[in-house]
Amino acid sequence: MPDSKLTIDTGHHVLVVKNRYLLLARINDILTGLWFVAGSFLFLSDSTKLLGTIFFIIGSIELLIRPVIQIVRDVHLKRIDPSGQHHD
Repeated sequence: MPDSKLTIDTGHHVLVVKNRYLLLARINDILTGLWFVAGSFLFLSDSTKLLGTIFFIIGSIELLIRPVIQIVRDVHLKRIDPSGQHHD
């Protein structure tokens, strides 16, 4: 006879983990946008083009971070619920 409390706790834990990774992904998306907007403005002047380029590179790295966050989240969820019963 399965312990229903354990199932509820696991479901709650899965929800908490999903929400934390979702927040991380949203913060990452905002930072990505800010780097590209700032880089675009800095590119308008010859004296700040180097800094604008650096901001574009940082924004590009942020774009790579997004799928890494999703992979780490999926691995974390798989450890919590090996059956894969969590729904996205």
